[in-house]
Amino acid sequence: MDVQQLIFQFAGGLGIFLFAIQYMGEGLKKAAGDNLRNILNKFTSTPLRAVLAGIVVTILIQSSSGTTVLTVGLVSAGFMSLNQAIGVIMGANIGTTITAFIIGLDIGTYALPIMAVGTILLFFFKRPFLNNLGQTIFGFGGLFYGLELMGTGLEPLQAMPIFNELMLTFSSNRILGVIAGTLITVIMQSSSATTGIIQQLYSQGGITLGAALPLLFGSNIGTTITAIIASIGATLSARRTSAAHVIFNLIGTILTMLLFSPYLKIIQYLAATLNLNAEMQIAFAHGIFNIVAVLVLIWFIPQLANLVTRIIPGTEETLPDYESQMDRSLITSSPILALDQVKREIGTLGKFVAKEYKNTHQYYQSKDPKRYERIVKLEAIVDHIDISITEFLMHLSVEDLPENHSQDYSKMGEITKYLERIGDHTENIANIIYNLYQTYKDKKKKKDTDEDVLYHESLEELFELVDYNINQSIQAYLENDEAMAQEVIKRENQIDKKEQELRQLYMDNLNKGIGKPSDGVLFIDIVSNLERISDHTSKIAKHSLSVRYPFQIDNATVSNPTELAKS
Repeated sequence: MDVQQLIFQFAGGLGIFLFAIQYMGEGLKKAAGDNLRNILNKFTSTPLRAVLAGIVVTILIQSSSGTTVLTVGLVSAGFMSLNQAIGVIMGANIGTTITAFIIGLDIGTYALPIMAVGTILLFFFKRPFLNNLGQTIFGFGGLFYGLELMGTGLEPLQAMPIFNELMLTFSSNRILGVIAGTLITVIMQSSSATTGIIQQLYSQGGITLGAALPLLFGSNIGTTITAIIASIGATLSARRTSAAHVIFNLIGTILTMLLFSPYLKIIQYLAATLNLNAEMQIAFAHGIFNIVAVLVLIWFIPQLANLVTRIIPGTEETLPDYESQMDRSLITSSPILALDQVKREIGTLGKFVAKEYKNTHQYYQSKDPKRYERIVKLEAIVDHIDISITEFLMHLSVEDLPENHSQDYSKMGEITKYLERIGDHTENIANIIYNLYQTYKDKKKKKDTDEDVLYHESLEELFELVDYNINQSIQAYLENDEAMAQEVIKRENQIDKKEQELRQLYMDNLNKGIGKPSDGVLFIDIVSNLERISDHTSKIAKHSLSVRYPFQIDNATVSNPTELAKS
């Protein structure tokens, strides 16, 4: 036996297999568009829908780990609850079994021609859809080509006494088999790769079905390592999501191991009845294992969430739930009612923007890291609502609206963007504070400084003034309150003066050699961002007064339209 050839052929086949799975998943992902996060975000309202969403996304990206990482990200950003995330993870476990069924198709002979078809679509066509399809087909063929190489490489193993003894150990001691499957998957970072290896070993006669199944169960536990890595440094909810993934797979494995003998007989019965080849027997075993685990545990999602909460204790500030109230069916049936829904949604956007700003002001005062995490979450929600409103307005743009409502339509689009930009400037301020004080935290360890380089009473006053403008500009728009809108515009002049005062303070300190110039620049950056936020609130107020543009001044009912237009 040429051991070198065995190792090289197996390693090369495994490399091609792993590349092909990832490449095929990327092609499917591109062909599906950038809606994977939306699928997970929108279609998880019930446990069953969450499971189905997990199945669909996992099939599209050919990676249960990828789906879990997406889910952890959504939970961390506050878009998904722990209960919803557990349902998605259950679905991902079912979706990943599709790869095993694909491998079970005996089409390895046609692997190279399939890759050739994919290559033609990739290199001889310019349409993105055909390129993505070519990438998917090439990856599909590469998957089988890698399997063929692995199978050829593994074939001599059955003649090795040491390997046979190892497999006999796994057959007699199933716990060791589970541990081995877990470790292999942790190393490979892919349960699909472990399943492929098990299928090839079983098809070559190097392993019995009784030894293969514990390895298969272990691969389900090993695949949770990716979610664990993704949750490191993430929010408490994200860490609980990763823990739920581990616990779900552990419970499924324990239940199946307790019922191992009847489970093995069911697989053998199906193999004989359906005349399944070796690879397809493993695929059925994998699929039944995950489907039964989900069918049993889907009824216990709340209990599983409570268990995880007890295992990983702690409290985390919860964000208000966001669920879009806009109904797209109204766009064609009643465009005016659809506009009313958009206005309410803008109110929701304003609420989150105001909360983001308030948390940033509190972060400036306290430097509490938890406050910064909350700001990041709120900014993600603000961006998400902005995209939802913009998409809704784009669909609404093709409908015929009365002239006065057409003006409302234009106004809504602009106000949405102003609010989103307020969120961006707010996040800029939080990032400035975070980056500067991370540096100073390191210096404090060396006892170099205890100075709060950004604090100044006038800057604190500026924060307060801008806070008033944000809340009142939103309220003025929603309630058509002209008096409040005028207050916002009047306060904008006060904010501009305060900005100039703080800039002059910076220049005076620079000339006197007080403080570090770099810290002064960051101080002024915060001032500039606050002034820009105020500018956007002023624009929102002017929209409320219908004096956003010069041609609207004549029609505006205000106390001093000329002065307002200049401001």
